Amino acid sequence: MSAKGFTNGKTYHLRLFVAGEEPNSRKARDTVRHLCETRLKGRATVEVVDVLEDFQAAIENNVLVAPTLIIAPPEPPITIIGSLRDVRKVLEALGLPEEGEDA
Repeated sequence: MSAKGFTNGKTYHLRLFVAGEEPNSRKARDTVRHLCETRLKGRATVEVVDVLEDFQAAIENNVLVAPTLIIAPPEPPITIIGSLRDVRKVLEALGLPEEGEDA
């Protein structure tokens, strides 16, 4: 089966912590949106938390740097820090193959 048709059957909750409209935060938002539209259709809920408006949520989740993506399940959740420019790392954390890989 091609990577586009691949499904590992999991549903994810993606919690993305951003810092307003900073460039890395915008890139992270765009990356998460793209992955949800192309690879996780109907299998992910996304919550975006702007730490400039809600720093308490960042403290409660031990987020010290934005952008930060927290992926659950699994337990414990997986945390990825940075702009998410390296989509391969996000796909690996989600258990999905890279584009073009056969599953």
